[in-house]
Formats: sequence, C-alpha cells, structure tokens
Amino acid sequence: MDSLTIDRKSDVNDAVSSGHFYEYSKAANPIRPSLTPRIPYHFFSPSLYADGESRIVPLDLSVELKCPSPATGPDLCANFVRINAGDLIEMAPNATSIVFYVIRGNGQARNGSASFEWSHGDFFAVPALDGIAIEASADAALYAVHDAPLLTYLGVSVDTARFRPVLFRAADANRELERVKHSPAAAERSRISVLLGADEFPLTRTVTHTLWAMYGMIGAGTEQKPHRHQSIALDYIADCEPGCYSLVGTELDEEGRIVNPVRVDWEAGCAFVTPPGYWHAHFNESASEARLIPIQDAGLQTYLRTLDIRFV
Repeated sequence: MDSLTIDRKSDVNDAVSSGHFYEYSKAANPIRPSLTPRIPYHFFSPSLYADGESRIVPLDLSVELKCPSPATGPDLCANFVRINAGDLIEMAPNATSIVFYVIRGNGQARNGSASFEWSHGDFFAVPALDGIAIEASADAALYAVHDAPLLTYLGVSVDTARFRPVLFRAADANRELERVKHSPAAAERSRISVLLGADEFPLTRTVTHTLWAMYGMIGAGTEQKPHRHQSIALDYIADCEPGCYSLVGTELDEEGRIVNPVRVDWEAGCAFVTPPGYWHAHFNESASEARLIPIQDAGLQTYLRTLDIRFV
C-alpha cells in the first residue's frame, strides 16, 4: 500500500481529518500519472484565434494536469485574446500579474487609474488586482499569460498591486535585441535575447515578481544549444519561416545531444509548452531570422533560488 490511514479516534469529529502516513520512498517524489502527472508537451495553433468573434481563448491543459481549469501549467495560464475592431474585452483573473504581447492590431488599455495605447509588437504587464479592459481600434490579437492557477492552488485572493503597469514599445524592444545581436560578445553567448524588467524588481530582473518574459531571436541557419531550467516555459513564436523547430527531451548523450527528443515544429503565431527540467534546443534551418517569446514562472523561481538554468 502507498498509504496507511490513521484509525479514527472516538473523540475526532467530522470537522477534523484523521490524516495519512506515506512510506517515504513512495511519496517523496509522486510525479507519476497515477498521482501528480508531469507537465505535458503541447502545441497550440494560431487557428485558435485567426477569425471569429472577440473572445479569450485559454490554452487549457487542466485535465492533463489534474488541476482546476483553466491552466496551461500548474501555476500559469496562457491565453490568446482576439478583439475585433471597436470591441472591448475585460480580463479579471484572480492573479497577481498579466503579461501581454501584441500579435497584431492596436488599441487602448485601462488598468485601474492607468491607461495607455498599444500596437503591434508591444509588450505590457499589469497587476491583476483591478483587472484590465482592452479595446481594439483595429482587428487585434494578443498573447497573454497570468498566474491565476498559482493563487487557486494556494487558496488565496490578490489584495495588493506589487508593481505599476509597465509598457515596452516594439521599436525599443527591437532596437535592444539588435544591439545584443551586433555585440562583439554575441558569438560567445548562449542566446541572442533580452529580458523584460520592471523598476520594482531589481533583484530578480523580471517583468513581474512571478513572471519572466524574454524576447529572443535565432539567426538563419543557426541553432541554440540544449539548455534546461526548472521553470515552465510557455513559448510564443512571433515570427518564423518553415524549417524552425525545437527538440525536447529528458537526457543528453556524451556529446551533449538530446536523447530520443520530441520535435516541435514552429509556426508563426503558435504557442507551445516546454516542461520544466527538460533539455531543449532550438533550430532555424530557414533563410530568415526567427523570433520567440518565452513567458515563464521564472520570476517566482528566481526569487526562490530554484530556477537552476543550465547550458550544454
């Protein structure tokens, strides 16, 4: 037996649980399908938000994760948000933070007393305490990730905004990525990318206290060597041509290659899940640069000192 249940005492009523004992070797790491399942690989097509009415499309893996819905990972929920011209969408998850990337279109956003305009290629992050209202001036789509599943698991409600809304203009993000790309040290770096940071989090250097957002590129005919980290990655592909893909697996061989990898072929506008702790490598066999946006729970993991990112 995996557990031994304490016999109920006569002085214990229904308001008090009798509890369980678990033999250590069968309970210390209960990551298996019968108990706590691993985070699955999954690919989400851009067809999910290509047309139709204005709506929020949660990228929901809660059935596979055995957790409350919606959830893309145990502590994060990714969403495609489609807004037709003139429409308004409101989001009010019980979350600490929401990070957005504007896939297309332009419009306005209101978060508490703050309001701002957004357009294609912009990033912005808002505290979720007051929710957010997003109105589109032209047909628009956004990628949005929040941490509501974490608060659901903890059984808590957000009552404090830990940061001010922060906006990253597309022109600034692209300029900084180009600067990193053309740096003399670029050839020695593991990746060409920039991390988005907010003023309130200088220690973790992340966009919110729970979320990290990266904007990166992989040059034509190049690859990003295998790496892994303990944060889940909810990857959005901003731009790519056929011939771009990721290889994902649990082990490396003696030459630093992933053993028996799962291949995930990229498509511009798609999203996919890279499970924590898995080795993954990105390849661009096309003739054009590709750009990707991983949003992760690495703000929280960095604060806990558990991110443990490693490179081949």
